[in-house]
Amino acid sequence: MCEDSTADGVPGARRPTAAADRSVLRELGVCLTGAVAGLGAYGGGVYLLDPDGEALELAVFTGLPPQFAGPWRRIRVDAPVGVAEAVRGRQLVWVGDTQEMARRYPRTALIMPYRLAFACVPLECDGRVHGALFVNWAGSRPRLLGADERDRLRAAASVLGRVLAHAADAGRPVRPAVEPLVLPGPANGPDRTPEHSALARLPEGVCVLGVDGRVTLATPAAAALLGAAADQLVGRALWQVLPWLDDPVYEERHRAAAMSRQPTAFTVLRPPDRWLCFQLYPDLSGITVRITESGPEPDRHRLPEGGGGPRAPARLDGYYHVLHLVGALARATGVRDIVRLVADELLPVFGASRAVLLAVEADGRLRVVGAHGYRPGVLERIDRPPAGAETPGTLTLSTGVPLFLEERQEILRRYPLHATLAPGSAWAVLPLLTPQRGVGACVLSYDRPHRFGPEERATLTALADLIAQALSRARQYDTASGLARDLQDALLPHRLPRIPGLETAVRYLPAAEGLAVGGDFYDLIALGHHRVAAVVGDIQGHNATAAALMGQIRTAVRAHASGGADPRRVLALTNRLLTALDTELLASAAYVRLDPRRHRALLASAGHPHPLLRHADGRVEALDAPGGMLLGIDPKAAYPHTRLALPAGATLALYTDGLTDVPGTDPDHALTALARRLSGAGEPDAPLDEIADALLQDHPVGTDDTTLLLLRPTEPVPE
Repeated sequence: MCEDSTADGVPGARRPTAAADRSVLRELGVCLTGAVAGLGAYGGGVYLLDPDGEALELAVFTGLPPQFAGPWRRIRVDAPVGVAEAVRGRQLVWVGDTQEMARRYPRTALIMPYRLAFACVPLECDGRVHGALFVNWAGSRPRLLGADERDRLRAAASVLGRVLAHAADAGRPVRPAVEPLVLPGPANGPDRTPEHSALARLPEGVCVLGVDGRVTLATPAAAALLGAAADQLVGRALWQVLPWLDDPVYEERHRAAAMSRQPTAFTVLRPPDRWLCFQLYPDLSGITVRITESGPEPDRHRLPEGGGGPRAPARLDGYYHVLHLVGALARATGVRDIVRLVADELLPVFGASRAVLLAVEADGRLRVVGAHGYRPGVLERIDRPPAGAETPGTLTLSTGVPLFLEERQEILRRYPLHATLAPGSAWAVLPLLTPQRGVGACVLSYDRPHRFGPEERATLTALADLIAQALSRARQYDTASGLARDLQDALLPHRLPRIPGLETAVRYLPAAEGLAVGGDFYDLIALGHHRVAAVVGDIQGHNATAAALMGQIRTAVRAHASGGADPRRVLALTNRLLTALDTELLASAAYVRLDPRRHRALLASAGHPHPLLRHADGRVEALDAPGGMLLGIDPKAAYPHTRLALPAGATLALYTDGLTDVPGTDPDHALTALARRLSGAGEPDAPLDEIADALLQDHPVGTDDTTLLLLRPTEPVPE
């Protein structure tokens, strides 16, 4: 879901921020803080859509702990996350409480199990999405979002969208900095120096934490209770100074208070035998912590055996990410999915900067199948090492034992050649083993020396087993998927023939899920005498039988069309063939014979979606031809054709139902929406390739194939 890429040359890496970008980012920050304050919220942020339109990158946020940016720095547009849904649907997304969050966004609820409410709005201008705005409220607010609040959100998003559009139009599209711009939360009153003096007189300890979790004030009583000087505490997080507070449970309590804006409390044993009660009271500017002596609650808060030394993952949110990674690996299909998950989920949790995924080839060599964080070309030196070569990957795979190198001196001593590939100061080399065989190795690289504690070693080893199983499945999927694509390519035209007087464009989008061959087919057939035939169809089913049937139907249509049959005859003969084959599969088709010089056409349909005709002025109409039933039902079925006049500059669109089928949407509404999109897809006289790309630009890849064929006569209309 997210990606923290800071290395140069890495796809998706954030580049250094130019002065113009910084200026616009500050302008976005001013608009953001004003919107958050005006809405009575405590925090929010702005995401920018990356140049490829595939991910949202966090550019600026306010009123939230800096740790917030870690798991949410980069979010894929197709991720099941509120801010991504707002961009995909170009609509306001509102989540009023934790129950709704768990129902709609279970992964988000795992990572942020706090009482809060949030809204996400796309940043649009002139029909183009530039990013998204999100705003967080305390969980105590009303569950429903008021009409005035919706108006304020949309107004703020409109302002932010215009700022980004202006920069893009000026040739300076804004990109996020290497690190998101972090702004203080909404102001919460004047300087508190007199209050600080009053707090110092209290017998109980008081600490004030900023929104970043660092101590901004510690009273003498607090310092005495904590056993540390006040100047040691100020400017640092409590768990960084006090080892006995360095436990994920206690840091999580701080995060819960910061994110939900609800008070919380916990009891801690200060070694050797002093119990302290911490009460956290959050507001817009930070958290006030009240510290008092208390009786023990060992069943709830006792530290694990061994004290509070460093452990990994270092934060409780790491465990949520590990749980998410486990589930995501089980659903991963291709090798690219595995690499993305390792980069997005594994690296941030364990503090690593780079990763390499190696797989065993048929000849026993290790090949680099994916990497994150390395410059292009760097890994060629370790790709497919000679048989018998001792590399970190081959060693750990042959022994089945993970290799943990905690300092650069150890790396240089054992693997001097490989140490020059990256500036890493620590490595974790994990064997990827399934019960049947070794499938590869995964190498994590750290920028600083890293101590791998027992828990971290055990967690990484367990995750390596899951990655191995996922990689084994993914490679099988990729192999089968490649064969399916080859078969699909063999069944469909490699290119459309050039027809004098006719401009054409075709797009075929395979389904997102499964290895099966798609059921869509299309063809363009030159008939002679300045005429041409076009067909678009859809076979029921996605398997080898459907693929064979697709080839037979396409061949039959081509043969009957070339033999001079008119559209009604072409479909009738094809239908007889399909029924004679005694198959249980059905097919739909739209067949049209055009005379580009005369701007005339004959259209016949067999249970297929209505073709659309876009006029030169942009107006679009659905051609409600009488048509007939699906092919393969009744051998005596008739398929009447309809005569069409194609006005000058008009474009005829044939397509399959993958372009209109939206779960839960009425078919008539879907057709109307498609007509509206076609009307706005490019200028009327734009090349058909541009119109096709514009029409499919925001089309989500679903579970069915999508085919689009555009036809436009270019000859002058005869008088």
